[in-house]
Amino acid sequence: MRRPGRRRRTMRESGVLMHITSLPSPHGIGTLGRAAYEFVDFLESAGQSYWQVLPLGQTGYGNSPYQSCSAFAGNPYLIDLDLLAEEGWLTREEIEAADWGSDPENVDFQKIYDNRYAMLRLAFSRFQKKIPPEYDRFSWNEGQWLEDYALFMALQQKENGRSMLEWPEDLRLRRPEAIAAAKAELGGEMFFWKMVQYFFFRQWDRLHAYAGEHGIRIIGDIPIYAAYDSADVWSNPWCFELDGNGRPIEVAGCPPDAFSDDGQLWGNPVFNWVNMRNDGYRWWVERIRQNLRFYDVIRIDHFRGFDAYYAIPYGETTARNGRWRKGPGMDLFRTLCRELGDVSLIAEDLGLLTPSVRRLLHESGYPGMKVLQFAFDGGPTNEYLPFHYDHNCVVYTGTHDNDTVKGWWSSCSPLQKIAVKELLRFTDEQDIAREMMRAAMASSADTAILTAQDLLELGTEARMNEPSTTGKNWKWRALPGAFTPQLATRLYEMTRKFDRLPKTDYGWGEDDGTPLGAFLPGQN
Repeated sequence: MRRPGRRRRTMRESGVLMHITSLPSPHGIGTLGRAAYEFVDFLESAGQSYWQVLPLGQTGYGNSPYQSCSAFAGNPYLIDLDLLAEEGWLTREEIEAADWGSDPENVDFQKIYDNRYAMLRLAFSRFQKKIPPEYDRFSWNEGQWLEDYALFMALQQKENGRSMLEWPEDLRLRRPEAIAAAKAELGGEMFFWKMVQYFFFRQWDRLHAYAGEHGIRIIGDIPIYAAYDSADVWSNPWCFELDGNGRPIEVAGCPPDAFSDDGQLWGNPVFNWVNMRNDGYRWWVERIRQNLRFYDVIRIDHFRGFDAYYAIPYGETTARNGRWRKGPGMDLFRTLCRELGDVSLIAEDLGLLTPSVRRLLHESGYPGMKVLQFAFDGGPTNEYLPFHYDHNCVVYTGTHDNDTVKGWWSSCSPLQKIAVKELLRFTDEQDIAREMMRAAMASSADTAILTAQDLLELGTEARMNEPSTTGKNWKWRALPGAFTPQLATRLYEMTRKFDRLPKTDYGWGEDDGTPLGAFLPGQN
């Protein structure tokens, strides 16, 4: 067995968190087109090393990138229509004739759903007549997941979007005769969904390569759990806690705490870790392998679930009656290291952590996360205060689940504001976003990530997600021209001042002997 790597000294680096959907675009939602390339140029000119994005998976009801119908497929909404027009699959007139919404700062997801798929089906009518030679190579390379994904999507269309729980039993349980019949009946629809993924991968691969050529590495986010209504659960039922009818036995969530008397009921089926261990964690290995195609560094959400996870009986209406169960621990990460080499991971370790979770984080060697907005409760012992940081962490002003710094400041208590001012030593409250970014950049954390909203000094109106709410999330978009040369210069100077500009010489220094399952961002 290949032994895990060892921690080595890293460079001080920084980057920006900006999801693809939040980029400016004339067609209702940020895409993999021109604005994405311009944002890479902005990051390069601003002296940054990283662009962090949210999960790229295909979204469904609620539009959350953390609930996807596939852990392997890309989001069709991100396919740039102008690039399709350049290749002859659409015309400019067809694109401009559609209604993409009237608010350039917010995504109208209903209009995107109605019109984006109409455009893709129009492109498909031409694609069938002139299939590019690269398509067959793509289908072959991605065949391990693509066939099941395409059939799942075709069946979902046939069932009018109904949950897999409501499908006919022979399809839900993947009985061979039913699957063979469905493939024969739905071959055309399956072809459509394969084409959609071909377009996505083609555009993403080109953008990712462009970023790399300009010194920008992509940090990508993956949720720990898969959605029940997904090709992952449907095609790999033995990886999840399901009964003989394909229904969940237990689902994921968080127990009641000071913030919620009922806890959080997420509803994702929990993993059957015994089965996964017995087959060498094959689903996880292939999932991480796929995400290494998307990203240079992977942030895994809810890292504590690998140590112990909270399982709630299926059918409960709250999370009160769940129980803690043991996760795979280091066994999974040693397997990933053996199969894939030294994978760059960031562990989302926010919240109340037990000693065993801390041991797992230390043993793995992965950098954890620090969020400055969490630093100003509890006095000087608060571990999110910058003077407590070990270098092996990634500091954020906020995440996609936080308010912007300006919005957060407006809701801080008087005591919190006093604590912030004592630490940051500023007087003008209008400068709060800049001062918090300076504190992150000045910290001892190896990597500092600033949100695009804080760079633009926006308020609550630009918040990306408010957990446990629906209907108003994932909508924010930057206006065209927001990322100006002047802003790039200001960010460059702050990055230079705190020694976070990209280095050409990665002199790692001496090995400190600490085992880990992956190197830190920037060490590949």
